[in-house]
Amino acid sequence: MIDRNSDRQEVPVDPETGKPYINTLAAVAIAPSGTGAELSEYVAQAVGVIRESGLPNETNAMFTNIEGDLDEVLQVVRDATYKLASQGYRTGVTLKLDTRPGFTSQLHAKAELVDKILKQD
Repeated sequence: MIDRNSDRQEVPVDPETGKPYINTLAAVAIAPSGTGAELSEYVAQAVGVIRESGLPNETNAMFTNIEGDLDEVLQVVRDATYKLASQGYRTGVTLKLDTRPGFTSQLHAKAELVDKILKQD
C-alpha cells in the first residue's frame, strides 16, 4: 500500500522486463545559446520530441514536466536535447527530477493535493 508520508516505498517490478519501475517526475528546460532573444522556435522543437515520446507531459511558461520510469524520462530528455545539439547549437539543459518508487500518475496529483490543502485553510 502506498503511504504518502513514508520515507520509503516498495519498489515495484515491471512484470514484462523484470526491471524495477522508478516513477519519475521531471521538470526540464532545454534551449540553445547564441540564437538571439526569442527562443520559442527552438524550445518548440525540444517540446515536440517530448510530446512525441508518449510519456505524460505538460508545458508551462518555464518548464516541461514529464512523468514515467526513470530510464524512459532520461531517454526523452536526451532525445530532446539532441534535437537542438545535433543542429550545432550549444544547448543548455535545466533538469530537476523527483523519483518516487511505488507512485504513479503524480503529474497532476501533486497540484491537486496542494489545492486540497489550500481549500481546507
